[in-house]
Amino acid sequence: MTREAGRRQSSDEQALLLVAGLADLAVSTLGSAVGAVRGLLRRSDAAELAAQAEHDLTARGRLVLDRYAAVSPAHLEILARHVSARKSADDG
Repeated sequence: MTREAGRRQSSDEQALLLVAGLADLAVSTLGSAVGAVRGLLRRSDAAELAAQAEHDLTARGRLVLDRYAAVSPAHLEILARHVSARKSADDG
């Protein structure tokens, strides 16, 4: 499907070209990802690498849940409670 000089593309042709371009991009990206996974599987420290990835993902998940789950108390409020607890412990 070549485009002649001076001829405008129809919307169908343009849509087809966009879909074909996206498909090509997806295939090349998938090919690169498969190659990277194969390279990782050949490593001698694959088990350690997987354990580290699991640890990193767990930490990241904890951060996300902490960020969106519940509103934490204000930092100054926490400090004030610590000071109050220390003063009452020193007085008692």
